[in-house]
Amino acid sequence: MAGVVTAVVGFASTFAVVLAGLRAVGADERQAASGLLAVCVAAGLTAIVLGLRHRIPISIAWSTPGAALLAATGAVDGGFAAAVGAFLVTGALIIAAGLFPALGRAIAAIPRPIAAAMLAGVLLDLCLAPVRALVDVPLLAVPVVLVWAVLSRFARSWAVPAALVTAVVVIALDAPDALRGAAAAPVPALTAPVFTWQALVSLALPLFLVTMASQNVPGMAVLQGYGYTPPLRGVLLGTGVATTLAAPFGSHAVNLAAITAALAAGPDAHPDPRRRWIASVTAGIGMITLGLGAGAATAFVLNSPPVLIEAVAGLALLGALGAALASAVAEERGREAAVVTFAVTASGVVVLGVGAAFWGLLAGGLMLALRPGTPRPSPRTAEDRPPTGSDPLPAAPSAATR
Repeated sequence: MAGVVTAVVGFASTFAVVLAGLRAVGADERQAASGLLAVCVAAGLTAIVLGLRHRIPISIAWSTPGAALLAATGAVDGGFAAAVGAFLVTGALIIAAGLFPALGRAIAAIPRPIAAAMLAGVLLDLCLAPVRALVDVPLLAVPVVLVWAVLSRFARSWAVPAALVTAVVVIALDAPDALRGAAAAPVPALTAPVFTWQALVSLALPLFLVTMASQNVPGMAVLQGYGYTPPLRGVLLGTGVATTLAAPFGSHAVNLAAITAALAAGPDAHPDPRRRWIASVTAGIGMITLGLGAGAATAFVLNSPPVLIEAVAGLALLGALGAALASAVAEERGREAAVVTFAVTASGVVVLGVGAAFWGLLAGGLMLALRPGTPRPSPRTAEDRPPTGSDPLPAAPSAATR
């Protein structure tokens, strides 16, 4: 049951973010459904293999902060094919991090305020969507936000899934035609990758950094907090290979889960820590099963008011945004550089075809270089997890994707 809950919470909480990201970088309806299916299968198979191999509750999820990055970056030169090329490069970089420990250490050495501020800037626009929805479609948005707010108080893990169910109900009552095509089954759509330098700089590099800093690092801390010593090399190689193989089908990235990792690794899964790996394997099976509904999920999202779907995605990311902002300004010496990083990233500017996330990271790094006493990165611990029910954990501070 813990595995089933892990899969359901993970999928329902943030699949809208994944679809929003894929659509933003140019995927059509068929490609978006294929991408959601592929990322579910990749995450599920990786969780099953790693759980059976190591007998540790290693939960695997898609990169929710990475999907939010796609939504914030938007289309790049070369269209969705170029985005697929960036996904492939991201997978190769994750594999390289597993093969060369120095690369992993370099990612961990990115100053925490800068990494957190970049993620906060990426998340900001989606997190403003609930406010826009309350103004644009109040009759639809008010019930969704109220359900989320109440359950955030009494059953935080189910707040976003319940908000999603409420959105389905209000949309069905308001416009039954919005549900047409909801029975469609996803069909894998192979996209030949195209490699452009704009996509590599705007998507591949930031996606790799966000995935590593906001998912894999906190995910390791969560498992260590429950007394497990996960094989980092094996996890990075496994998720990197899965990301690479699934990329041509539209999948952006898979990684260690963070928040929902606690659902499978904690004592509620089983009193005996040696038996909890069953929960993560079950969650992997659940993710694959839920992925078979990617066609229905995509059809529903595309036939619903965009601002309302974005609002649900924004609610799922509020905890991650809060944790990222708190971490970005926590250290006084790095605060100014973090604010610069946040402002540039949140601006959404595109210069020379390169998106704002890269320029924000660059601007913050230059600001730190110009200031004496550059802060050293703080160690990440399991306490860095933000209190949210999904799994988009922010960069160095925390993450959350399931």
